[in-house]
Amino acid sequence: MSEDKAPQLKRSMTAGQMEMISLGGAIGVGLFMGATSTIKWTGPSVLLAYAFVGVILYIVMRALGEMIYINPGTGSFADYATEYVHPLAGYLAKWANVFEYIVVGMSEVVASTQYLQYWWPHIHTWFVGIIIIAFLLLANLASAKAYGSLEFWFAMIKVVTIILMIILGLMVILFGFGNGGHSTGFSNLWAHGGFFTGGVKGFFFSMSIIVGSYEGIELLGISAGEVADPQKAVVKSVKSVLLRILIFYIGAIFVIVTIYPWNKLSSVGSPFVSTFAKVGITSAASIINFVVLTAALSGANSGIYSSSRMLFKLAHEGDAPKIFGRVSKRIVPDAAIMGISGGILIGFILDYISTLFFKSTADMFVVVFSSSVLPGMIPWFVILLAELRFRRNNLDLMSTHPFKLPLYPFSNYFAFAMLIVIVIFMFINPDTRISVSVGAAVLIIATIFYLVRHHGLANNLVKGEVESEEE
Repeated sequence: MSEDKAPQLKRSMTAGQMEMISLGGAIGVGLFMGATSTIKWTGPSVLLAYAFVGVILYIVMRALGEMIYINPGTGSFADYATEYVHPLAGYLAKWANVFEYIVVGMSEVVASTQYLQYWWPHIHTWFVGIIIIAFLLLANLASAKAYGSLEFWFAMIKVVTIILMIILGLMVILFGFGNGGHSTGFSNLWAHGGFFTGGVKGFFFSMSIIVGSYEGIELLGISAGEVADPQKAVVKSVKSVLLRILIFYIGAIFVIVTIYPWNKLSSVGSPFVSTFAKVGITSAASIINFVVLTAALSGANSGIYSSSRMLFKLAHEGDAPKIFGRVSKRIVPDAAIMGISGGILIGFILDYISTLFFKSTADMFVVVFSSSVLPGMIPWFVILLAELRFRRNNLDLMSTHPFKLPLYPFSNYFAFAMLIVIVIFMFINPDTRISVSVGAAVLIIATIFYLVRHHGLANNLVKGEVESEEE
């Protein structure tokens, strides 16, 4: 079935839901659980690392927003990759998105089970994980509007609570609230080995998890196909979401490394919970645990939505089984949603078994989560490349375009080069070397499949032309 004959998904989401979907995709377990590793590698300078990757994120999202404004559609960045880079780039962007969110979804479900153990230490994690996956599956099968509503409230809970956490943290730092009236001050930022405790190497090591934490914001492009008035929504969303994410990430991490000596943060579970438990605010620790649980569910929810739309597109382009191109009576790609949820379930079961061979949850988290980082970078790479040709091909539209990428093309080149440097450091870092190798292997296998399949199609086309000429 060709893509132009594919069933159209319904524009039933609002701009507010679209913004929350982007927040849901980008503020998840990568922040709440990944912060343990990023702080361990580089210490308090992790604040600058989050800001630096934030600059790259800004460039990527402005490039995407520029293209979406002209041509919104479901799976936008993959469409741009196909049109402005190469069909292989679009193919990789779509399959990388599918793989990324199966892995991220698995990570989010694993994290959710760990957070529930904070209240119920004796629960069976495998049973709870299956229930969580079933709940998210049903939410996505209901309708895009129902998904958007659920994601809106998921994201709203964590956004509001993170703001409260930052305010509460500043009260601890400045006034000693909850710490016996003894303000912690700012000395923890430099008192335990300096600000850059991991040097240049540790600084770049941390960026691999930070990039993974920010990945998902490109969901703006995918949800543009199901939002009313997409041009207006995209401009508003790109501007506001970027600012909010940077405030939440940098503000939350600042509170953690200022209140608590970075080298004494617990290596298991969430440093957010550890921070408030340390200063004796036990009720706040429960609240934060609820927020990180919500964040994990939100991240998995966004991932199922995103990757199911990509699998839907792949099916209609002939690059995935046709069954995944089906649309239900509720105008959602139900087979694709079930396929992604099934992949997460299989991954969760394999992860549960493999934890027997790792010494801690944090170790397992880094291995699993970082294996999604390189495939998750593919959309960023192709957005930066596609925007270069997009500009050249649409010079007439650029003169009146209201939302152009600043400092083009130098901003593209800078962001592209920095992403490559981060990938190189992932291969250098022993904690992420296996994971990035897995991600690279997935991309190589996908490329081989593409070349074999399309070489076969080309041969069949040539053979058909020869036979028609002979007739």
